[in-house]
Amino acid sequence: MDWDGNLRSVEDPGGGYVCDVDTVARYVAVMKGSILAHEATLYKTLVDVEKAGIRAAVVPGSHPWGSARDGF
Repeated sequence: MDWDGNLRSVEDPGGGYVCDVDTVARYVAVMKGSILAHEATLYKTLVDVEKAGIRAAVVPGSHPWGSARDGF
């Protein structure tokens, strides 16, 4: 989940970000170069996301992270 409340694929987070995934720990580090930009919990399926009580839109990698008002 990004900071705007959207769900993103770890394979294509977009925005020049890359995800480093630890499936055992269910941890996702969202990296921009060598900088840790965001952290998240890994959910393997949308059903797992819903079971966790999370309701959010799934957006493609082409969807922008943040907006101009956020400094992006």
